Amino acid sequence: MHPTRPLHYQINITLDGCGSHEVGVPDMATHRFAAEAVASHDLLFGRTTYELMEFWRPLAKPGAAVPEGMEPWMMDFARDIDPAKKYLVSRTLKPGTELGWNTTLLPGDDALEQSVRALKAQPGKPLLTGGITLAFDLAKLGLIDEYVFLVQPRIAGRGPYVFAGLANVVDLKLIDVKTFPASDCVALRYRPATG
Repeated sequence: MHPTRPLHYQINITLDGCGSHEVGVPDMATHRFAAEAVASHDLLFGRTTYELMEFWRPLAKPGAAVPEGMEPWMMDFARDIDPAKKYLVSRTLKPGTELGWNTTLLPGDDALEQSVRALKAQPGKPLLTGGITLAFDLAKLGLIDEYVFLVQPRIAGRGPYVFAGLANVVDLKLIDVKTFPASDCVALRYRPATG
């Protein structure tokens, strides 16, 4: 029997914990950091995050034009996410829904824990998730093996806040810090504290 593959959580947040994709300011280094994570993992998304990521789908096609207002170096992300194996957790999509884009549908209701544990037991790359809602459910179930917070030097003054309303405290141990001097961002990597 092979070992369980880990589930990693990665998100951009502000200093006050806002996890909205609209408040982050990516630069080349932080964008590359995210692309490298995507390229080295199989991806586990909730529906909202999956739909946000679908923005990159047509941009991976050969000859795709750089959208107006986007930096050309951002196109690498499209090329990294396009071939990745993706798992979409949904409470509303029916089993058998054809999604394409190398995506498998997983149930998002009471079967979530069983589905994710089964996924972690399969061979493959480590799993990576992001977003707010699915991550909350996974943290509540104790299924996240590593947390990476890319902290933006901003105060949003609003949510959504990551893990707001989590009933039990999750103690973490800092295992790595990466700084991005050009943007003053800091990537903090944690694992759940044991015993």
